[in-house]
Order: sequence, then structure tokens, then C-alpha cells
Amino acid sequence: MSNNLNQLMKQAQQMQAKLMEAQNKLNELEITGTSGGGMVTITISGKCEMKKLTIDPKLLSPDEAEIVSDLVVAAFSDAKSKLEAKMSEQMGGFLPSGMKMPF
Repeated sequence: MSNNLNQLMKQAQQMQAKLMEAQNKLNELEITGTSGGGMVTITISGKCEMKKLTIDPKLLSPDEAEIVSDLVVAAFSDAKSKLEAKMSEQMGGFLPSGMKMPF
């Protein structure tokens, strides 16, 4: 019985190591989302932190402020959706079916 417990502990440690490795890889990811046909792009990290924002100069007139705001939000949502898909793909073996990452 003690042998089974030791084996179980060893498997748990291996799984934890694999999970940490997968999580570290995800943290290093950079995902880009776009909106407005590429007029706004946002790059976020695997931690969902915004790294870069690019806005086409044609959108930078005062009359376009509300549109630019909407496009930035849409580009961020696009990037976040792509990040969540990548996380599900890489972490799928570790999370129970239907469970999402916590952000």
C-alpha cells in the first residue's frame, strides 16, 4: 500500500511540473488582436497584459474618437479570445472539461 502512495505522489509531482512548464510557456506568449480591418491592433501577453497598441493614423481625427474607442475594445477582445483559445489548447490536458482559465 505504501508503494502505491509513493507512486501516486510521484505522479502528482510530475503532473505539477508539467503544469508549471505549460503555464510558463503560456506566460511567454504574445497574441495580437485586430479590429476595423487591421486599423487597430493590440498585442497582449499570456498574462493578458497589453504590450502594444497600434492605431492607423487615419483614425486619429477628433471626429473619430468614439469609433477609435470601440475599435480598441474590439481589438482587445479579439486578442483575449485568441489567448483563451491558445490556453485551452495548451492546458486542455490539465483542466476538467468546460473549465476556463481564471481571467
